[in-house]
Amino acid sequence: MEKKADSKRKIRVLVTDDSPLMRQFLSGVIEATPEFSLVGVAANGEEALKLIPELKPDVVTMDIAMPVLDGLEATQQIMARHPTPILIVSASHAKEATGLAFKALAYGALDVFDKSFATAAEGREVKIAEFIARIKIVSRVRVIRHPFAKAGTAPIRMAVPEKPASSERAPAGMLVAIAASTGGPHALQEILRELPADFPSSILIVQHISEGFDVGLADWLGHQCSIAVKLASDGLTIQAGTAYLAPTGSHLRIGKNRKLALTDEPAQDGYKPSANLLFESVARVYRERALGVILSGMGGDGVVGLREMKRAGARIFAQDEATSIVFGMPKAAVEAGIVDSVLALDRIAAAILESAARD
Repeated sequence: MEKKADSKRKIRVLVTDDSPLMRQFLSGVIEATPEFSLVGVAANGEEALKLIPELKPDVVTMDIAMPVLDGLEATQQIMARHPTPILIVSASHAKEATGLAFKALAYGALDVFDKSFATAAEGREVKIAEFIARIKIVSRVRVIRHPFAKAGTAPIRMAVPEKPASSERAPAGMLVAIAASTGGPHALQEILRELPADFPSSILIVQHISEGFDVGLADWLGHQCSIAVKLASDGLTIQAGTAYLAPTGSHLRIGKNRKLALTDEPAQDGYKPSANLLFESVARVYRERALGVILSGMGGDGVVGLREMKRAGARIFAQDEATSIVFGMPKAAVEAGIVDSVLALDRIAAAILESAARD
């Protein structure tokens, strides 16, 4: 679902934010980047919706909390009427806005980025570089009319079975390890919500996401699913029926005693957390009693670790190109010859359940 890049053509960006200062800051970053062209600014979702057919941007940056038409509703309508790559640029510290940001991903937005980099006292240039890179990534995605984005409809609310009273259950046999990047939050939602509360295994997840959104992602997924979803913490003993999300800025591994380990070592190939490091630890500890799953995402993180899992006897699943927002990570694993099954997104949960039942 990626477009062919045109090195000579500038990426056309429409900035949407109700704050004049934020619009000015983002516009300045766009205008200072040679590969970008600022084609317009909008103070709310309604203005963006009116400008898109005229300006035909390659990327829309979208705030969430705005008057007139907020970012969630705007994303719904844009993806229903004028499908365009959308990067949510919102505050990660505001719980309500974070929840809405992840709903926007379910409606077709491609990624989220923490807007606090505009006022950061330290590391501002690094965050600006990350923001620029994120726009470049989403600009290459060929978006379609999103099935959930029906213009004029209310946000979808799914009835999730009540979670059973908390009781510690040791995982029975298989461990599931999942990695994803761009397009991952929606894919994770689709998979995890199909798993029952009594799922017999533990799930470890590396999701590349902007710093500050990890807590919100775990909370959002937890509200969509019957299984428990938690942010991983150092020394925590894993339990069955629970998914553990690696926090941004830390590497996640599993030890022989079923305890999670978080480390602050340098990024691996630019990634922290690193899917490779997680998969390698799973290969060492669980060997053939493991299942590796590689989902939508840019780049090749995870291939090295999946190769180790494969050598140890684990099964490997990859999301297929048709249902991946970005086929980079699954494609790299497929081309490495280490994938047992390439599956459409709506088939992955069933395949995981079948593997768990067989183990």
